[in-house]
Amino acid sequence: MIPGPARVILLLTSAALLLAGCGLDSPMTTVEPKSDLGRAIHELFMNISGWALLIFVVVEALLIGVVFAFRDRPGREEPRATHGHLGLEIAWTLVPVIIVIAIAVPTIATIFKTNAPPPREALAIEVTGHQWWWEVRYPELGIVTANEIHLPVGRAVSLSLKTADVLHSFWVPQLGGKRDLIGGKLNNLTFTADVPGEYPGQCAEFCGVSHANMRLLVVAQSTADFEAWAGRLKAPPAPPSGEAAKGHQAFLAGGCVACHTIQGVAAGVLGPDLTHIGGRKTLAAGILKNTPDDLARWLKDPPATKPGALMPKLGLTDDQVAALVAYLRSLK
Repeated sequence: MIPGPARVILLLTSAALLLAGCGLDSPMTTVEPKSDLGRAIHELFMNISGWALLIFVVVEALLIGVVFAFRDRPGREEPRATHGHLGLEIAWTLVPVIIVIAIAVPTIATIFKTNAPPPREALAIEVTGHQWWWEVRYPELGIVTANEIHLPVGRAVSLSLKTADVLHSFWVPQLGGKRDLIGGKLNNLTFTADVPGEYPGQCAEFCGVSHANMRLLVVAQSTADFEAWAGRLKAPPAPPSGEAAKGHQAFLAGGCVACHTIQGVAAGVLGPDLTHIGGRKTLAAGILKNTPDDLARWLKDPPATKPGALMPKLGLTDDQVAALVAYLRSLK
């Protein structure tokens, strides 16, 4: 049996550790929204939380009051029983109805607001979930990339979401809302980012052994920066030279060419488009940084880095890996 003071200390320590995990500066927080959609959902959450807190305080206050007012005391007579009270019955019927209406009206309004058709000027982006990576297409711009979504601040974006295999769910907490990716169905998500920054996301529907490794990054940037990024992705990659040229040959001779697309080089469809992989911030759907060391680690043994990865271990030599790293990092 733990002594009383020790139990109190243990309880306070546990509470402190629990609250420490609720910091507002977490990149996956939902309480610091950076888009109109995120704010709408957050305001609704705070509204419902406020009503829940009010109900809790009132109920607990009444409970504590009743416990103290009607506690047993020496010499106290048995309390008189009350059978029926019209005022109380009206109150405990009417008050919950008012609370439900106060919650239901903004909830329904938010549902309609967050599912409204996108404005005509919205930037169209097609997102397809695969086990375990994200394919990203900009049909108006002729751009294809993977695991990284760039968008201009202040302009609405309309995401068309679908899956190529099993159920997935698109979720970028600071930009708000989850949308499921369901076979045979096209879902949509519209929002306007209003603060530049990098916002991590995650598949929020269990989709297999590497579900937790199916991440993505949304980069919200100024219109000028977005247009510069789009311009780079529209241009074909520069011809490789030196060590990168050896990597180009290794790419063509190995299994890479069967699965991946590089503009003007290969047209594989099973894996992510690698045309401008050197300019991306992450690798392997967000679980690695795009550094030479992490890229080499990924090329050496993908399944060891990402369990269940469909990219096989190709048995590459150290020289082949080094050449491929030089080539892929040159594709910017």
